[in-house]
Amino acid sequence: MIKHIVMWKLKDRAEGATKAENALKVKASLEGLNGKIKGLRVLEVGVNINDTPAAYDIVLYSEFTTAEALKKYQNHAAHLKAGEIAGKVAFGRNVVDYEV
Repeated sequence: MIKHIVMWKLKDRAEGATKAENALKVKASLEGLNGKIKGLRVLEVGVNINDTPAAYDIVLYSEFTTAEALKKYQNHAAHLKAGEIAGKVAFGRNVVDYEV
């Protein structure tokens, strides 16, 4: 199994919306991937509640059956669309993938 975790820092304002509004848009777009991509076992998105400056604004936690399933997810049209939404409102992103 592969675990895929991504964290984003969002701009205070982008695409005509506040950080909080954009966080909910990104969350909804990512959660919309559930059930659409073969090999995607778990996908959850959290919006940060910690006001520490070091904290990121959104986190994606997901699990895949195999590394190949993760690659298919990364190239899936629905994922690319969700990534486009996040890319427009974020200024920082970190990712880690690991096998368990």
